[in-house]
Amino acid sequence: MSRIAQRFEDLKATGRTALIPYITAGDSSPALTVPLMHRMVEAGADIIELGVPFSDPMADGPTIQLACERALVHGTSLTDVLGMVREFRQQNDSTPVVLMGYLNPIEVMGYETFAQAAQAAGVDGVLTVDLPPEEGMGVIPMFREHGLDCVFLLSPTSVDTRIQSVAEAGSGFLYYVSLKGVTGASTLDKDAVAARLQHIRQFSDLPLGVGFGIKDAATAASMSQVADAVVVGSAIIKLIEANPDAHAPIQDAVGELLRAMRHAMDDAAS
Repeated sequence: MSRIAQRFEDLKATGRTALIPYITAGDSSPALTVPLMHRMVEAGADIIELGVPFSDPMADGPTIQLACERALVHGTSLTDVLGMVREFRQQNDSTPVVLMGYLNPIEVMGYETFAQAAQAAGVDGVLTVDLPPEEGMGVIPMFREHGLDCVFLLSPTSVDTRIQSVAEAGSGFLYYVSLKGVTGASTLDKDAVAARLQHIRQFSDLPLGVGFGIKDAATAASMSQVADAVVVGSAIIKLIEANPDAHAPIQDAVGELLRAMRHAMDDAAS
């Protein structure tokens, strides 16, 4: 059983929802990433989504676009990101890590080379925004052979045929984009998200994560009542952006945010 599947199984047994924080690797500097990953786990993160910096992150809003720019100033590459996961694994062999990014860096490295390197580093899953199931049929089996779950996105406008194809191609969990637009958008409608997730569950037994618009403990708790996982990204990146040169305060602020989310989500479950 993969780390991701095991984590969701363990959470289900205790009636809890997964908390999945996102950070961009190398933001605000490469030296911050691994310590911050450990701090997030200490604060209650169940799975880490680690962004691979890219010059044109089309699905992301200004906040994460700027995070990519800050990381790229330091020359943070896909090889560097894999090295960060490898370093993280020296102390943590249980928390799943999903790489989130775009196709170009993987194509440059080569699919087989990437899959082998990711498996060796301890990566558990890959969310490649611009790789739809129809274009990934030659890649998805290769990734799975190397122990990598392929996580795909669904949106409020996904038609049933798209949901079906994503459900068949995906593994680990499905990521539901709760809002129309880019990351960092606002105003979640819990009832609308709940209805949409209920519909998606007709097509797949995979856990359903909800992201985009999770900003604080209240929204995390609200979404945790209808989803199997809550993904928070822009709210964390804004804390890094506010004081990019102060690594200890950043870790403290991110830890405080995630701890508040974790407590609120657990309170909602009980």
